[in-house]
Amino acid sequence: MINSIIQQLEQLIAGDFALLRESVDIECKLAIGQNGKGGLPKSLWETYSAFANTDGGIIILGAKELKNGTFEAHGIENLVQIKADLFNTLNNPAKINKNLLTDQFVREWQVDGKILLLIAVPRAARKQQPIYLNNNPLNNTYVRQNEGDYTLDDEHVKRMLAEQAHDGRDDEILANFGLDDLAIESLRSYRQRYSNLNPNAELNDLVDIEFLRRIGAYGINRETGARGLTKAGLLMFGMQHTIAEIFPNYMVDYQERPHAQTEARWVDRVVPDGSWSGNLYDFYRKVYNKLIQDLKIPFELKDGVRQEDTPVHIALREALVNCIVHADYTDRASVLIVKRPDMFGFRNPGLMRIPLEHALKGSESDCRNRKLHQMFRLINVGEQAGSGIPKILSGWQSQHWIPPYLHEKRKPNNQTLLEMTMVDLFPSDTMQQLTQQFGLSFTELKQNERAALAIAKLEGTVTHARLQTVVTGHSVDITRDLQHLVKLGFLNTSGGRGSVYTLAGVDIVQPDDIFNEPNTGMSDSNSGPSSGSNEASLGSNEASLGLKEPSSIPNGSYRDEMGRLCSDRLDFPIIDNLMELSEDFRESLYVLAHEARTKQRLSLEVMQHIILRLCTEHFFTISALGELLNRKAEPLRKRYLSPMVKANQLSLAFPTTPTHEKQAYRTNTELNHSEN
Repeated sequence: MINSIIQQLEQLIAGDFALLRESVDIECKLAIGQNGKGGLPKSLWETYSAFANTDGGIIILGAKELKNGTFEAHGIENLVQIKADLFNTLNNPAKINKNLLTDQFVREWQVDGKILLLIAVPRAARKQQPIYLNNNPLNNTYVRQNEGDYTLDDEHVKRMLAEQAHDGRDDEILANFGLDDLAIESLRSYRQRYSNLNPNAELNDLVDIEFLRRIGAYGINRETGARGLTKAGLLMFGMQHTIAEIFPNYMVDYQERPHAQTEARWVDRVVPDGSWSGNLYDFYRKVYNKLIQDLKIPFELKDGVRQEDTPVHIALREALVNCIVHADYTDRASVLIVKRPDMFGFRNPGLMRIPLEHALKGSESDCRNRKLHQMFRLINVGEQAGSGIPKILSGWQSQHWIPPYLHEKRKPNNQTLLEMTMVDLFPSDTMQQLTQQFGLSFTELKQNERAALAIAKLEGTVTHARLQTVVTGHSVDITRDLQHLVKLGFLNTSGGRGSVYTLAGVDIVQPDDIFNEPNTGMSDSNSGPSSGSNEASLGSNEASLGLKEPSSIPNGSYRDEMGRLCSDRLDFPIIDNLMELSEDFRESLYVLAHEARTKQRLSLEVMQHIILRLCTEHFFTISALGELLNRKAEPLRKRYLSPMVKANQLSLAFPTTPTHEKQAYRTNTELNHSEN
């Protein structure tokens, strides 16, 4: 990580200051004092903690972010004193518990004759976290989310401290837990598989208790004499009710959903329901067979022999085992595996123990449940430490699919997610259309730039965050590529933070397209979804009879039977005015929102859940949503809606104008929003 952050620092200095934008790993700050040039701002230490506890980043001291998202260089004075103050504070344990920086992390950058100070903060290693302020980790530990620094709650700080203290989380001996707490048939099946793979191994001759001890499922404390199953042994071979005695939040869940891009009710599910053991070994056996059951991947020939274990099969098997052995079974989220026609999704509780880039390269491993990993390795399931993610990437690459998306999510619970989409990275027809549109200049672009245009073509828009899921390269490089495409005329941008880019010449719907150009609100044969005999088109509803104020509806739009605004420019209706809604529908929304309407203090998780339910199957304008929830619009946006958009929980009706006063929000349908 140190080499990576230094490389990013050097690339930043070599780049164009005018192209920079604040992001999850770049933060600009003015120095305090006269004209913002005098000293270190207090907020610098919060950002230092946040970068160190998340994925690292660079602080640009002496610059200001403008309203359009660009940076303005102000410079700093007394450079020598500022550097001295920086390291004096970093080395003061009463202010910062650990100093991660040396001189190589602090560089000067001259921009327009003004001196800026760049401070590169690496991600702290697991055994160094948490990095906190004021000699107390509680209420003084920060993490980076989107472009902001946020205080980490006490529960997650304590979990971070536990991760720091224990290399393995599953080797603890559980006194008084023994063979009676196991599903013996699970153990028999495991031993048979081991014997088939290793017919001459001495372990085959051992009694069960000795076999369990040799594989790490049973232990004896030589100091105290305590003996019993290990946590790994209980998780691997136990019964669900005995597992729950030690892990009350334990839940494993497989769902097969029938349609792409939807959270429609599952058609097949595997959960501990009393019909089987509920342990991890049996969960693996059941789920892996279902994952590959109808996999449409041609078999390969090797030396004339059919190979049924294709790279895709290997990738799915590795993803499943990775999900199981890296899970934090003390956390509140469940292990969730989702199969859809277009993708496979894997979610495990707990954050990654190593930086993402190290996991992608396979250069480092830090397994949370090492005994579990060992048990799967003994039956040839799961790759050697550190090689799992590269195997997954390689399997998907063999089919020229979009690279799997590995990422972390901190709210509402710590989770690691892997989304493996079976979609061509660069469909030939898309690339052909782009070549026709832009000519030879398209083929001369860099690969990452072509990828950006392909995403914009396929999905309508492309963002920095979306491009990061598909291409390699540092955040600074990706920002520079997108801005370069804007300069060349390939892309248009909305500008500002979280810029949204669209292909040049593409007509993107704007709020004015939906909410302006009012008509009389009277019904006619062209104003509704049909000119048939529905009641709205015949003028029998209250609005058409003049019992309400005439609706302001743009031409080509109409209100459905529930009073939602519908437009041929959007795929979903919009709730923009509660009073336009039918009485029954409006009342149903009030019921859903009741807890928020009657309580001003709600937990983040509860409020997010309410919002997601309200915004299902339609967009909700911020004003109407604020009225329904009894909340002011702007605080609602800042505290809940914008972070939920960043976390892909909500979609925007108008992505190129994210902060527009008429912006509307709809619940997304991704794996990482299903909290079961």
